[in-house]
Amino acid sequence: MHDFKSACLLAATLALPYLAIAQSAAPDISSFPTISGLPPAAAAAAASIDPEKMRAHVRFLSLDLLEGRGPGTRGDKLAAEYISTQFALDGLQPAGDNNSYFQQVPLIAVHTIEDKTQFAFLPANGQPVNLTYGSQIVSKDETGQSTADFDAPVVFVGYGIHAPEYKWNDYAGPDGREIDLHGKIALVIVNEPPSDDEKFFKGKALTYYGRWTYKYEEASRRGALGVLIIHRTDLASYGWQVVQNSQAIEKSYLVGDPANTLRAAAWIQHDVAQRLFNLAGLGDLDQAIERAGKAGFRPQELNIHVRAHVESRVRHYTSTNIVARVPGTSSGPENAVLYTAHYDHLGIDPDAKGDGIYNGAADNGTGCGILLELARAYAQSTERPPHAIYFAAVTAEEQGLLGSQYLGEHSPVPARDISLDLNYDMLLPLGIPLSATVGGAERIDFWPTVQSVAEDFNIQLQPDSQPSAGHYYRSDHFSLARVGIPAFSIDSGTLFEGHDDAWGKAQFQDFVANHYHQPSDEFKESWDFRGDAKLARFGFVLGWLASEQAKPVQWKSGDEFEKARKTSESGSK
Repeated sequence: MHDFKSACLLAATLALPYLAIAQSAAPDISSFPTISGLPPAAAAAAASIDPEKMRAHVRFLSLDLLEGRGPGTRGDKLAAEYISTQFALDGLQPAGDNNSYFQQVPLIAVHTIEDKTQFAFLPANGQPVNLTYGSQIVSKDETGQSTADFDAPVVFVGYGIHAPEYKWNDYAGPDGREIDLHGKIALVIVNEPPSDDEKFFKGKALTYYGRWTYKYEEASRRGALGVLIIHRTDLASYGWQVVQNSQAIEKSYLVGDPANTLRAAAWIQHDVAQRLFNLAGLGDLDQAIERAGKAGFRPQELNIHVRAHVESRVRHYTSTNIVARVPGTSSGPENAVLYTAHYDHLGIDPDAKGDGIYNGAADNGTGCGILLELARAYAQSTERPPHAIYFAAVTAEEQGLLGSQYLGEHSPVPARDISLDLNYDMLLPLGIPLSATVGGAERIDFWPTVQSVAEDFNIQLQPDSQPSAGHYYRSDHFSLARVGIPAFSIDSGTLFEGHDDAWGKAQFQDFVANHYHQPSDEFKESWDFRGDAKLARFGFVLGWLASEQAKPVQWKSGDEFEKARKTSESGSK
């Protein structure tokens, strides 16, 4: 039950200074672009989106008071109450559980106790090789048990991918029969086989097969006891420190998720993997990685075991998605549009020396500010949209897109009735963008509309500058795509008014290097929210036009999510 009366009272009280901002005059739409098919009332509602309201929301959500909004914490509850209060003040209807704004998300959190956890390689002959937890290996027990002891053989399975559409199976032995992984540790390479051919793993663009989450899921389906992912910076697109830091905190899992079976969901540092190869007599690791990316690779069981004692601190808790709706003129559930943004961040590091609060102002206070302004604009429009519009602030994104996964599996209307999801995640308030990235929008039949509206807004659509990083699979829209809903995120590009492209790239590089997932991601009074407002207006128009279509948005023929869409439309599971 979400009855945190004191938290709600505090959230509402602290919101009062910002309510005066909401009493702004009617918007001036003289500078708003003329967009074919958009009613004047919708244009006025979109034009009313206010950057200063966004500023107020981001400022509040990133206060130290909210303690970094870690899922299941006091700060998480305060943020949820604040967002639901804003939805109520703006006149949105609740769309969560039991006619409330809250959708309960049951979670289990696992924290590996580093000084009590031990891993070692056991060669067939010779002494055990002990590994240093943190600098050489990190791991989580997905089952949520407090202790685990195992001694299991290691099987090198290349990239750990089975992709029939690309005629690729890393688990098939020389005789064509698949290797048995039950009770064994799968050793896999991060990423996927390299290619310049767009018909083979989409060339340089990473598919889901290259994501570490897929590798865990596939090995789990095959009965593996654990997985060791070999990290290499150029393949992963991030350094070992990112892996180490992400595992140093709690990792949450959805209660009852059948995929969570690994006793060791682990990564090992590149040099450690080389040492493992040396012990097994397999030679140079990088040469083995090169061979594994070519046809003819076969899995190989090594003459090495992994022995481990793992201790975990485990807690069961519930966090919430906050879900609201603006009804459309149609009374049916079909052709609904969904807007999403995650409101969680990393919480507090209790072992930090100095500032240990991960405020998450940009990530993702900005997306929440946009979501709340979109919700207000739709709710206060003088004309209702053609079909219902849903808004979801989701939890546990930083834990692996868990809140949006739960939302996709328990959507407020069936997935077949949601025409489009538009997601906002970490939009740096740097000024007015002249470009945007909408990776994945080209995969749906709504793409011509996206292009046309972008042109109306004087927005140049830029391609993903780092397709090998697999950004499409790393934000909440992916959870909706997995259940068939056409979905993508809207983000600013690198070209801003008054600056060249190099300036924009430098701003993003500086943020990623010095503030991303660090306590220094804090609210700044100097931030210019006009750009976030522009991209919110852009998304408002896209959502309204999608709602207006006679037929729901669809994936293009042959897309990897087309099957899930057809499955949802058939009503089968």
